[in-house]
Amino acid sequence: MELKNLKIIVTGGAQGMGAHFVKRLAEAGAQVAAGDVKEDGLAVLQKECTGMPGKVHVRKLDVSNETEIGAFVDWAHDAMGGLNGLINNAGILRDGLLVKKDRETGAIKKMSRADWDAVIGVNLTGATFMVRDVVAKMAGSGIKPGVIVNVSSIARHGNRGQSNYVSAKAALAANTVTWAREFAPYGIRVGAVAPGMIETPMTQGMNQKARDALVANIPVGRIGLPEDIWVAARFIIECDYFDARTIDVDGGLSM
Repeated sequence: MELKNLKIIVTGGAQGMGAHFVKRLAEAGAQVAAGDVKEDGLAVLQKECTGMPGKVHVRKLDVSNETEIGAFVDWAHDAMGGLNGLINNAGILRDGLLVKKDRETGAIKKMSRADWDAVIGVNLTGATFMVRDVVAKMAGSGIKPGVIVNVSSIARHGNRGQSNYVSAKAALAANTVTWAREFAPYGIRVGAVAPGMIETPMTQGMNQKARDALVANIPVGRIGLPEDIWVAARFIIECDYFDARTIDVDGGLSM
């Protein structure tokens, strides 16, 4: 697909990789519907994209809210005069060991149900329902071809202290295959990109010692940038023979 022909939703579009994707798409002439819980960030994004060849539409979106997802997809379809793509990017972190024993007191601390539910609700359930409602709209309107880019993570291979995040991102990569097979009759391809350590507000909030240790183990010698992930996402969108696969973009880091 050509970027200029896209009418695409980007979730988590107010900052980080999502905002970078929106800008690159708008620069290429696409229409983009950006959703995020951070409405102030969306307003800044829309202003920054003013004058670009494409057009950016913004609206608040909490992907953990099923009703908001349905309303957002309907709005995006109407605002752009159609819908043929989704970058499923919204995500959060609530890191912690599933079970941790305090070295001094011996007290046992367990991951809370709230931290589990929050991550699964956004990163898996929300992502899944976004795909469901976008594909339903595309299939119902008969628009083809279409493309979905899921944002997984190299944590999908397993990573200490991220049971909730790993579960969500591994499932999203596995369902990339499932959905590619299910949606082929509608002319919709599904691919995924799995970032490693990327410079975003999310990773900037990490424990500095843990962050430094991770960066030191990256073979290419640096943390990744949103542009690195955009290059992979763009490939998935533009290569009409790419389907049902996840691309790890991690600088050679193996968690």
